[in-house]
Amino acid sequence: MTLIAHMTDLHLRPRGLACYRVSDTNMLAERAIRALQALDTRPDALVITGDLTDRSDPREYAVARQLLSRLQMPIYLLPGNHDSTDGMRREMAGYPGLSETGDGKICYTADIGACRLVVLDTHLAGSPCGELGREQLAWLNARLHEDRRPTLIALHHPPALSGIRHMDAIGLTDAAALAEVLSPHAHVERILCGHLHRPIIASFAGKVMTLAPSTGHQVVLDLTEESPAQFNFEPPAYFLHYHSVETGVVSHMAYVENFPGPFSFYADDGVVWPGDET
Repeated sequence: MTLIAHMTDLHLRPRGLACYRVSDTNMLAERAIRALQALDTRPDALVITGDLTDRSDPREYAVARQLLSRLQMPIYLLPGNHDSTDGMRREMAGYPGLSETGDGKICYTADIGACRLVVLDTHLAGSPCGELGREQLAWLNARLHEDRRPTLIALHHPPALSGIRHMDAIGLTDAAALAEVLSPHAHVERILCGHLHRPIIASFAGKVMTLAPSTGHQVVLDLTEESPAQFNFEPPAYFLHYHSVETGVVSHMAYVENFPGPFSFYADDGVVWPGDET
């Protein structure tokens, strides 16, 4: 079996500074890493689908390096709109794939157990929107034709619309072109993304898209026509993508917080359940 942890949108800040004045994203990211370390089964890898930092500040990348150094597993990074391609390549040098991508987009492949990960870069300088571009799409098409193993595609901006209008307005600008590339490939079992700070499952190009919530604050669920851009502190979470020959890829959402339990499924002595009177 293969187990891949998927976190997103950490929005790390320089030490002592909150995100948007009220979100202690560094503390919340610390909790997420501790939750990952506490799992009974250690993941084979961690994928972080962008917005590792809040402003692509070297001090924020320094926090990221210190935080991620605690994990004894490969970590695969890609930039979001709050990061920058050049900043991530420079400040996170040494992480898989980042130093092998030249000076263009950060795109690379990785083998994780029986699965193949394909990492894409949607960062668009000066814009909250995302774009893959022709060159990266051609690269992706070539990678999908060369290997037919179960494949997960990781990118920051979700290609499918969510119905949250203010977030859809800053989505992936060339989603239709991505759909043309992905549609013929049945071995693409998951599209992993972030950006929306909510757990969202959708279909895109005949594939399952799993959009992970943030490890910090979440975007308010508002599907009205004029939904304002607001966030709250719903419980942070992340995804665990489990793969086996029998199941294919199965995605589980795991919460960062601790809750009461576990408890065994046993009734109290002497309890008679309805229908069991006889």
